[in-house]
Amino acid sequence: MGNTIKYDELKALIESNKDLVLIDVRSDGEVAGGRIPGAIHIPVHTLDAALSMNPDDFKAKYGAAKPPLNAPHMVFYCQSGGRSMMATRKAVQKGYTNARNYDGAYSEWSRKQRN
Repeated sequence: MGNTIKYDELKALIESNKDLVLIDVRSDGEVAGGRIPGAIHIPVHTLDAALSMNPDDFKAKYGAAKPPLNAPHMVFYCQSGGRSMMATRKAVQKGYTNARNYDGAYSEWSRKQRN
């Protein structure tokens, strides 16, 4: 599937690319247990509203700039890949043409970070 990203590619983007927009769509409780550095937390059930906000409201609520529709690297993740797949589809429907899903999800990320 063309709109997924693998661990190694995501890790390289985090290390090298300031244009990465990384969005964690998990619940508050899950995020409290750890997250990928630099992620914006937007629970999946609020994503539609978040992507419809004007940029000032988005920044006030999430503490980050609202990504432009043509953001070159927009990646969603959750705990196991299901919710972030739905989030990626939603973003694409909203016009975020480069939205991708990290299908390894936080479960893979946290496991690989321990090794």
